[in-house]
Amino acid sequence: MIRTDLVVSSPIFLVGLVQTLTNAGIKIVAVRTSPDEDPNWLADAVLIDVDALSPPNELDQITVAAKSTAVLVLANYEDDGASYLEAGASGVICKRESIERLVEAIRAVTSGYCVSSGATDAPSAARRADPPAHHLSEREEQVLRQISCGLTHSQIATRLGISPHTVDTYVKRIRAKIGAGNKAELTRAALLGGMIRDAPPPPEGRPPRPVEPAA
Repeated sequence: MIRTDLVVSSPIFLVGLVQTLTNAGIKIVAVRTSPDEDPNWLADAVLIDVDALSPPNELDQITVAAKSTAVLVLANYEDDGASYLEAGASGVICKRESIERLVEAIRAVTSGYCVSSGATDAPSAARRADPPAHHLSEREEQVLRQISCGLTHSQIATRLGISPHTVDTYVKRIRAKIGAGNKAELTRAALLGGMIRDAPPPPEGRPPRPVEPAA
C-alpha cells in the first residue's frame, strides 16, 4: 500500500482529495497545511498543493521536501511544472486531471519516475528520476544490508537493537537518498554498492536446512 503525506491549505480541496485517495486504496499518513511543518517519515510520497506554498520561497520548500521523499506537486494549470521539477519535485500534475491520472502519477513517483501532466499513464512515458546525490550513514548502510539479506523490518529491529518504527524511518531515508522504489531496487543498490558479500543468513526462528549425507 502506498502511503502519502498531504500538504493542502484548502479544507474543501482536502476533503475531496482524502476521499479520492482513500477510495483508490492509497493510505494517508499525515495532513499538513504548510510544507514547513514536520513531514511524516513513513510516507512514500508527499503531495503538495501549490496553494499551500509560501511565496517567494515556494521552490526552496519543494527542494527541502524532496530531500526526504518523492514530491508530487498539484498545480493549478497544465503548463505549470518546469520550475518545480527543477527544484527537485518528482512530478507535477494539474489538479483538474482525472482521478485515474492522479493515482497513476502517485504510483509513478513512488516507483522512482519523474512525471508531468499528460505523461503519467505508464513508466515508459516518464523519465527515470535521478537519485539524490547523498551518502548513506553507517546505520543506514546496516539497515540496507539487512534488507538485502531478506530480513523483515521486525527482524532488523531485533538484530540492530532498535524499534521497528526506527527501521521504517531509516528505510524511508535510504529510499529517498538512492531513489529506490521497492525492496528489489534496495537490494540491487546494496549489490552495486558492494554491501552483499556473503550468502544471506537464515531469518530468526528458521534454522538452516540440514545437509543430507552422501550415499
